[in-house]
Amino acid sequence: MFDTVVVATDGSDSVSRAVDVALDLAARFDAEVHALSVVDASEVDASPEQLRSELETALETTADAALATVEERTDTEITTAVRDGRPAVEICEYVREVDGDLIATGTRGRHGENRLLLGSVAERVVRTSPVPVLTVRQLETGGDDAELAASG
Repeated sequence: MFDTVVVATDGSDSVSRAVDVALDLAARFDAEVHALSVVDASEVDASPEQLRSELETALETTADAALATVEERTDTEITTAVRDGRPAVEICEYVREVDGDLIATGTRGRHGENRLLLGSVAERVVRTSPVPVLTVRQLETGGDDAELAASG
């Protein structure tokens, strides 16, 4: 059913559970795993020009750390990639390039609770993805139920 699972991560705590669910799903289907982190070009472009180089370096370091965290959570080999651009666009382009069957992501990213149900990146990915999207909500402390939503 799934041969290639793409895990979109920004390294935030809210994506942590999505990584675990995606790795478990990939293991169940013996699927190849790709972990993708996108350096948000709009964050760099919106910063003062004298800080752009430092900010871009910091964001790339964060992206590399996010991918390393995914690699540390599994014994299987995964493919990692860092892209620069608009996150939702880059995620959807990447899944097309690798002929992915599923995108897994958290419902919130580094920008927190600024959206009612889904973070803006997750919402755009759900609306524009060429493949099903598995969104995984980070549970509140003490919670024991999962909210999984798929679109496609």
